[in-house]
Amino acid sequence: MRCVALLLAILAGVLAKPLAARATVDASAPSALAVTLYRDPNRGEHDAMNRNWPQGFAMITEKRTVTLPPGESTIRFEGVAEGMVAVSAIVTGLPGGTIEKNRNADLLSPAALVDGTLGNRVTITRTNPATGEAVAEGAVIRTRADGGLVLQTANGFEAVRCSGLPERLTFDRVPAGLSAQPVFSIDTRDARGGTYQIELTYLAWGFDWQAHYVATLEKPGRTDDVRMRLMSWLTLLNDNGQSFPDAELLVVAGKLNVVSNFQSLSDPPDARPLQLTCYPFGSTAEGSSIEELYPPPPPPPPPPPAAAPMLERDAAIVVTGASRISMKAVEEALGDLKLYRVPATVTVAAKSLKQVAFLDQDKVEGSLLYRASCSPWDTRDEPIAAAMLLTTVNDKEHGLGMAMPMGGLTVFEPSSFGEQLVAEERIRDYAEGQDIELALGSSSQVFAQCERTGGLDPYQDPPHWTPMRITLTNANRNAVRVRVVLGASGDWRLQGMSATRVKDGEVIAEVTVPGNSRREVSWEVRPTGV
Repeated sequence: MRCVALLLAILAGVLAKPLAARATVDASAPSALAVTLYRDPNRGEHDAMNRNWPQGFAMITEKRTVTLPPGESTIRFEGVAEGMVAVSAIVTGLPGGTIEKNRNADLLSPAALVDGTLGNRVTITRTNPATGEAVAEGAVIRTRADGGLVLQTANGFEAVRCSGLPERLTFDRVPAGLSAQPVFSIDTRDARGGTYQIELTYLAWGFDWQAHYVATLEKPGRTDDVRMRLMSWLTLLNDNGQSFPDAELLVVAGKLNVVSNFQSLSDPPDARPLQLTCYPFGSTAEGSSIEELYPPPPPPPPPPPAAAPMLERDAAIVVTGASRISMKAVEEALGDLKLYRVPATVTVAAKSLKQVAFLDQDKVEGSLLYRASCSPWDTRDEPIAAAMLLTTVNDKEHGLGMAMPMGGLTVFEPSSFGEQLVAEERIRDYAEGQDIELALGSSSQVFAQCERTGGLDPYQDPPHWTPMRITLTNANRNAVRVRVVLGASGDWRLQGMSATRVKDGEVIAEVTVPGNSRREVSWEVRPTGV
């Protein structure tokens, strides 16, 4: 009995002892930031970046300082990206690790302010529009913000904005847990307490980036050997409402396998508006318009002076005539992907586009090539214009030698009137060492006509060799090279055509056509397997 009495006394003492409250502490503002941008994984080489709804993402790393008391604490990280994927967040540097993670659902807004002050005192101020006299009195909020707002005053209960007088509410404080910026919080435990340097890393939705290249030919005219300056800019897009000042910036190129739906996982916090409703003014049958109760608004200000014409929102940003670039992104390997690191800190501003240079090569060597197709199914009654290609190799010998992410390309050519636009194109990702072929449109000087001279169907029975001929005309003063595509390598057998090779699955032959002349090339084809 004595042991039982002692045990009951101990339990009574434990139950009577109040539980220690969990302290809430705020981490400092980030002392260092790193932002790594990933392209929209579903955007193809011919798709432009969607500036209104970017579907790429970023990995954001923040270094902060926090001072913890002994025991359990809740650490608040204010100012994280609104597109934060909370389940991806990792916090390092805490002795007790992370017990629980939370993403605050409400931002500081009129509705959240009212709901957080429910049952507490506020000040309501009414102004008499006739005399201009303002009268303030205390009141208690008695309803939430999802309908008409009801206050309790010394005169009883009344709805806000239903008295016919201009009214405003004044709050003495911001309710606990509300912030003007998105907040991420974690629970942790530290037996001794102390000050720690911690690191928060997380993924965030609502970013994207793309490259854009500007090629300026050194000399005008159509020559076989081409010299050009090639510049490129990285266009960065941040659709979040938060800025990341003085951040270390990295971008990742390549096709990344993503199976998670970051958009649904991000679940940005809600800034709810305050919508006030009340019984109609005046007669319940007719009502009174709001214009009868308040003086008319002042006239609008005069329109600003006309600004210089601007690009449309979806127009590409192209910079030409720039001097030498002093800051360029540096390429690094990231497995099979490519990472570009900007050597200086960059501010990734909220709701904005930003451009950073990453390539500036002024001695790129290439050549101009014309392309025409001539298989038994490409015959024409009239000549057609040959396609123009600007070709080079992505290696140091040709003045390049670094991975080139996909994006837009703009080609300029010098003239007596200055640099003139000659072509626009979109290019895919090119690895170092790959052949690069840039389409420049159709030629107005080089034409090709493909014919089956025997008039025979190559598939008729019995199978036979079908004679083919292509006639190439060149109105340029200088000679040109024409790549003749003879068909898919597995479809046809050829004879009578020399110096053929297979490129990208097609049999090709390159033919030189002198200036101001024409050239005919003949051969025979036969379907394979017959």
